[in-house]
Amino acid sequence: MSAALLGWSLLAAQFLLAAAMGCATLRVLRGPRAQDRVLALDTLYVNAAMLLLVFGIRTGSSHYFEAALLITLLGFVATAALSKFLMRGEVIE
Repeated sequence: MSAALLGWSLLAAQFLLAAAMGCATLRVLRGPRAQDRVLALDTLYVNAAMLLLVFGIRTGSSHYFEAALLITLLGFVATAALSKFLMRGEVIE
């Protein structure tokens, strides 16, 4: 695989992930129910982590990989807390 093909593929992946983040943001803002908004927020943080991973591959820096790991950990906890809040009405029992 040539370096030019890899560069163009990573650029295309960045644009497509940014478009996916835009669609998820629209669903967060316009979602008819709270469950739709939580699912869109979950999608948004996964897309953000993937975008950081693509940036890390493109630049060769390991800082992006650590930031993506941090986003996924915090996103999982936030999704679990929001889901519990929607089901029971409280997060801490």
